[in-house]
Amino acid sequence: MFSKSKINEPGPKTGPEAAKTEEKAPTMSDTTHPSTPKAKPPASVLSADLTITGNIKTTGDVNIEGNVEGDIRAHLLTVGEGATVKGECIADDVVVTGRVVGKVRGLKVRLTSTARVEGDIIHKTIAIESGAHFEGSVQRQEDPLNAKSGMSSAPKPAAPTAVAGGKA
Repeated sequence: MFSKSKINEPGPKTGPEAAKTEEKAPTMSDTTHPSTPKAKPPASVLSADLTITGNIKTTGDVNIEGNVEGDIRAHLLTVGEGATVKGECIADDVVVTGRVVGKVRGLKVRLTSTARVEGDIIHKTIAIESGAHFEGSVQRQEDPLNAKSGMSSAPKPAAPTAVAGGKA
């Protein structure tokens, strides 16, 4: 029934012995649950001695402590007390404790008492602490992140129409 060469060769086993040997110890990949959320990575920090010229785009959190000349798009954007951003700031949550020269767009925008903002703010909710300096306009929108930059929600004026057959 069994030959000696087949016993020593590795291969698939059949019968009741196969069920016993097919059971394996759980491995690390077997014990991880796909529904377990991954740990949120820490915020990216741009230190005080760093100057960046260019745009920054991330789906994570950014903490600016230095100087940025360019647009920033992030999930949570924090402009530190000694930081200066010259460009548009777009994030779900924007917290300004430093200086921003440019438009700020966010679902939640917070200007702390040390904030200095020179530009328009488009928001869903806003908080401005006593002592904050702000020059610009404030506009509430349901979806400020997808608002077209520079577009007004006011209706456009109608084009002038010519009167046919009339005499001057």
